[in-house]
Amino acid sequence: MPTTVPAYGKEAAERLASMADVTADDGALRRFLHGLPGVDAVGLQARAATLGTRSIKTTAKAYAIDLAISMIDLTTLEGADTPGKVRALCAKGINPDPTDRTAPKVAAICVYGDMVATAKEALTGSGIQVAAVATAFPSGRASLPVKLADTRDAVAAGADEIDMVIDRGAFLSGRYLDVFEEIRQVKEACVREDGSGTAAHLKVIFETGELQTYDNVRRASWLAMLAGADFIKTSTGKVAVNATPPVTLVLLEAVRDFRAATGVQVGVKPAGGIRTTKDAIKYLVMVNETLGDEWLSPEWFRFGASSLLNDLLMQRQKLSTGRYSGPDYVTVD
Repeated sequence: MPTTVPAYGKEAAERLASMADVTADDGALRRFLHGLPGVDAVGLQARAATLGTRSIKTTAKAYAIDLAISMIDLTTLEGADTPGKVRALCAKGINPDPTDRTAPKVAAICVYGDMVATAKEALTGSGIQVAAVATAFPSGRASLPVKLADTRDAVAAGADEIDMVIDRGAFLSGRYLDVFEEIRQVKEACVREDGSGTAAHLKVIFETGELQTYDNVRRASWLAMLAGADFIKTSTGKVAVNATPPVTLVLLEAVRDFRAATGVQVGVKPAGGIRTTKDAIKYLVMVNETLGDEWLSPEWFRFGASSLLNDLLMQRQKLSTGRYSGPDYVTVD
C-alpha cells in the first residue's frame, strides 16, 4: 500500500473543497450528518442476509480464500505480548503455511505502538505493512495531546498504518466537530517528520457495537471520511459486538456514496468476530456486489482478524489435497 501523502486529482480536490462548508462549524456538520438518508434497518438486514446466501464454486472459492488471506491484518493486541510473540506472528504473516510456499502473505501485522520497531525489523523486505493501534486504544479515553503523541511515536517507530479509535462519548453526545477535529489532527500526526512527504495511512475505528443505531454508523462513516480517513473500520475486537454483515454493509455503502460525491476512494475494514472461511467469503461477496471488484484488493479492503487465518489455511489445504487436515496442522498464533 502506498504511503505517500495523497495529492488528489483536480476534480476530487475541487469536490472536496466544495464540501468545506459542511465542516465549517458544529451546526453545519450536525445539519449535514443528520441530513443523510436514514438507514432502513429491515431492508439493510435483509440485503445482508441475501448476499450471504450466494453460492461459490470450487475455483472461485480457491481464489476467494487466497484473496482473503492477502487481506488479513494479522493481529496481536494483548498485555502479555512479547517481542518473541510478535516476531513469530510476523514469520507466520510472511509464510502462513510452511508446507505450501504458494500461500499468499498477509496484508499487515497489527500491534501496539511499543512493538512497531520489532515488527518492522522482522518484516524487512516482505512488503507486509506494520499497523499500530493508537489514540488510547481500545477505549479512546485520553486527552488529545496524549493521543497525538501516541500516534507520532508509532509513526516515528516505522508504522505504515495507524488504527485510531474515535471518542464514542463525544460522538454519542452530539459533539461531532470535536470528533472531526480529533481525526483531522491525528491524520496530520501521521505525516512523517523526516521531510520525505510520506505518511502512515489512517484507519478510523468506530466501535460500531457502541454506536447504537445504523444511522449513527452512517454518520460516523461520513464524519471520518470528511476528516481524511484512508480506511473506516468497524471495531476494536475488544467489545461484545464487533463486525456484523449489516454494519459492514453500511460502511460499504458510505464509501461508495462518498466516492460518488468527492471522487475520493476510501477503504473498509471489518474487525472482530470473523473467524471462518465461510464468513470471510460472505464479506467478499458483499464487497463485490456493493462496490465492484475495484475494492477487492488489500489496498481497499481488510479483515481485522487472527483466528480467521488458520481456518482459511485449513480450507485451502482441503481444496488442494482433498483432505481436511485439522487445526493441529497450522501454527498457533
